[in-house]
Amino acid sequence: MQVLKFGGSSVANAENIKKVLAIVKQKNKNDQLFVIVSALGGVTDLLLKSSLLATSGNLEYKEILKEVEQRHLQAVKELIPITIQSSILSFVKTQCNELDDICKGLFVLRDLSPAIKDRIMGFGELLSSKIIAGAFEAENINVCWADSRSLIVTDAAFGHANVNFAATDNNINKFIEDHKANLYLAPGYIAANEKGIQTTLGRGGSDYTAAIIASAISASSLEIWTDVSGMMTADPRIVANAKVISQISYQEAMELSHFGAKVIFPPTIQPVMGKAIPVWIKNTFTPQAEGTLIKAQTAKDVNTITGISSIGNISLLSLEGSGMIGIPGFSKRLFEVLAQLQVNVIFITQSSSEHSICVGIDEASAALAKNAVDKAFAIEIAQEKVEPVVIENNLSIIALVGDRMKRHTGVSGKFFSTLGKSGVNIRAISQGSSERNISAVIANEDVKKALNVVHESFFETEIKELNVFIAGAGNVGSRLLAQLYKQQQYLLKNHRIKIKVAGLANSRTMLLKEEGVDLSNWQEALKAGTSSNIDDYIQKIITKNLKHTIFVDATANERVAHTYSALLQKNIAIVACNKIACSSQYANYKKLKDLTTEYNAQFLFETNVGASLPIIGTLNDLISSGDAVHKMQAVLSGTLNFVFNNYDGTKSFASVVRQAQAEGYTEPDPRLDLSGKDVMRKIMILIREAGNTIEMDEIANNVFLPEECMQGSVEDFYQCMEKHEPHFKKLYEEAAAKNCKLKFVASYENGKAVTGLQHIDPKHDFYHLYGKDNIVLFYTDRYVDQPLVIKGAGAGADLTASGVFGDIIRASKA
Repeated sequence: MQVLKFGGSSVANAENIKKVLAIVKQKNKNDQLFVIVSALGGVTDLLLKSSLLATSGNLEYKEILKEVEQRHLQAVKELIPITIQSSILSFVKTQCNELDDICKGLFVLRDLSPAIKDRIMGFGELLSSKIIAGAFEAENINVCWADSRSLIVTDAAFGHANVNFAATDNNINKFIEDHKANLYLAPGYIAANEKGIQTTLGRGGSDYTAAIIASAISASSLEIWTDVSGMMTADPRIVANAKVISQISYQEAMELSHFGAKVIFPPTIQPVMGKAIPVWIKNTFTPQAEGTLIKAQTAKDVNTITGISSIGNISLLSLEGSGMIGIPGFSKRLFEVLAQLQVNVIFITQSSSEHSICVGIDEASAALAKNAVDKAFAIEIAQEKVEPVVIENNLSIIALVGDRMKRHTGVSGKFFSTLGKSGVNIRAISQGSSERNISAVIANEDVKKALNVVHESFFETEIKELNVFIAGAGNVGSRLLAQLYKQQQYLLKNHRIKIKVAGLANSRTMLLKEEGVDLSNWQEALKAGTSSNIDDYIQKIITKNLKHTIFVDATANERVAHTYSALLQKNIAIVACNKIACSSQYANYKKLKDLTTEYNAQFLFETNVGASLPIIGTLNDLISSGDAVHKMQAVLSGTLNFVFNNYDGTKSFASVVRQAQAEGYTEPDPRLDLSGKDVMRKIMILIREAGNTIEMDEIANNVFLPEECMQGSVEDFYQCMEKHEPHFKKLYEEAAAKNCKLKFVASYENGKAVTGLQHIDPKHDFYHLYGKDNIVLFYTDRYVDQPLVIKGAGAGADLTASGVFGDIIRASKA
C-alpha cells in the first residue's frame, strides 16, 4: 500500500482538487492507497484569525467564518453533481455552525484555551477531506473515509501533541482490517488524546499524519504532493537558480527541514526512517516531474553539498564570564531554564576556553529567556563571575547540509570564504560531530545575498552573475550600456559571466529591476522610472544587498563620489570613471583605499587616467612587483592634444574646442580640460598610485588661458576665447617658429609635479602624438635609460566606456 499526502496548495480549490483526483485515480489502478489531505489552502490561517478576533471581542470574525463557509460550499458545488450534493452540503453546514458556536463562546468568554484552539484549527482538514471523499464517490470511486482522531493517539500537549505510536499503530491496522478498501482517505493534522479530545500535530502536521500512517502499515512508499517539483538546493523564492535535488538521505532531509526548508514538515522523516520507507516529494501541478526521493542512502556520485537552507528571526543568547571556566554545570543550568520555559534551542556553540556559551532561539522568546536566565544566575552575576545575558536580535541561521561533507576537506573553508568575500559578517558558527551540517549566524539583512553567493559557489560554478548598478546615462553611460548589450552573449559563452544591470539612474530618475533592465529599451524604461536623487539610489542598492554587486559611476558628479565610502563598507565593488574621489584630499583617497582592504571590496578607476589605456593597471603591477617610479612625463589630456593637433591658426581656437566637445572629448565644462585642472587630477592620481602623498595645491600649473575666460557660463567661455584669438595664435606661431608643437605636459620628478604647455621638438617622444592620443613615460628602478611607454587614444566616450567595461570584468574576478 502507498500513502499519498496532498498539501493545502494542492487542494486550494475545486480546480486543483480535480488534479488530485486524476493523480489518485491513476495510481489506484495498480496499488492500494491511503490518502491524507490538508485543509484548503489558506483556510487554517483564516480559522486562526477568526479565533483570535472573536477572543478579542472583534465582530469581524463573523465575516471570516462566512468566507470559510462559502469557500467550502463553492468547492462542493463545483466538484459534486447537484443530485448527490445534499449529504456533503449538510456536513459542511453542520461543521460551520459548530465552528460559529465555538467562536460565539470565545467572543463572550474572551478566553482561547489551547484545547479550544486545536478544536478550531482542525475544522479545515475535516471539511476538505469529506468534500474530497464526496468528489471521489461522485466519480463512482469507492473510498473509505477515516477520522484521524480515532486513529492517532497523542498526549494532551495541544498545538504540538506527541504521538503514542504503539496505540496509534494498533488503531490504524485494526481500522484497515475492519474496513477493507482499495482507497482510504483521512484528514491530516488532527488527532485526539486518550480522552478523545481533539489535538493537533503542529502546523504542517499533515505530512506527519501521512508518515505516521505509512509507518504503521509499513507502506511501500510515502508521496508528499505539493506545489514544487521536489526539495530544492535552496529556497527558489530567494535563489532564482535553485535546483531540484534528485536524491537525499533521511538525515539530510531532516537537517534541511529543521533549518527552514518548507517542503516537508520536520518530524515527518522520523516515523518512516526506522522502516526504510522511501519518501517522494512530488508536484501536483506537474505530476510527470521526477521529484525528490528521500531514502536511507544516496548515490555516491552526487554533490558533496546537498542543499542550503535558512531560518530567520533568530536571537542569540550569550552567557559568558571568567567564573564559567573549568566549573561544571553552567551549560546544564542554562538548558534547564530554557527547557522549563519550553524555549526551543535551535543553535548551540561554546568557546573552547569555556568562557562563553551561545545559543540561538526564536526571537519571540528572547526577552522571556533573558529574564529567566538572569534570574537563574543572579548570584553569579552579583559576584561578577558571569555577565548578564546578552541578547542579539535580527539574526538568521544559514545552514549547509550534505552527508558527503564528512572527511571531505575544504568545505568549511569554502563556505566561510564565500561569505567573507561577499561582506557577510558571521556572528557565530556551529558544526555537529556528524559533519552533516555547517551553520552560521548572520544578520537578517544578509540572508538573501548569503544564500545566493553560497549557492553559486557550491552549485553554480559554471556561470557568475553580476548585479551592476549604474549612475549616469549620458555620453559614457549610454555607450557602456550599448557595449554591455552587445557583449551579453559573448561574455556568457566565453567567460561564463552574466552581467545584469539591476539599476540605472540619472540626475532625476532611477530604475531598479532585480531581474535586470532590458538593455534594448533602457531609455524608455528609465524615463518611466522613479523620481529620486543619488542618496535614494545608493540606499536602495545597499538595502537590496544583492550578490556580486558592482556600482558604476559614469558621472563627473561630486555627490556621487561622496557615496563611495558607504558602498565599500557594504562590500559593494566600485568602478568609476569619475575622477573626483581619487583626486580629492589625500586623506579621503587613503580612506577609500583602506576600505577596499578592510571590507574586501574592489575599487577600480582605470579610466581616471587615459580612458581605456592600461596606465593605472600597469603602474599598479610595477609597484606590486617591487619596482619604484622616480620620474613620470605624460600628455594626459586627449582633449588638449586634440585641440593643439588641430589648431593651426586658420580657424579660431574656440571653434576647435567646440569641435572637441561635439566629438565627446571634453568634460561637460571644457574649462576643466583647458585650465589644466583635469591634467592636474590625473597626474596626482598617478603619483598617489605610485605610493606617494600629494595634494592638488602642491602641483604647479602653468595656465595658458586668460583669466577672464574662466568666468561666467560655458557659452561666455567660448565668446571670451573668440575675443582672445590673437593670444592663442601667438602661442601657436611661437612654437611653429621653432619647428615645435604645443603639448600640454604633466611631469613628476624629485617629489615635484608640474603641468603646462611646452614646446616639443621633433626628437621628443611626444612630438608624434596625434589626434586624441595620450602618452605616459615611467622611469623606474628597472626602466632607467629607456622609459616604459604607454601610448594610445586617451579620450572619447566609447573608449572610456570600454575601460569601465574592462574594470567591471576585472571586478568580477575578485
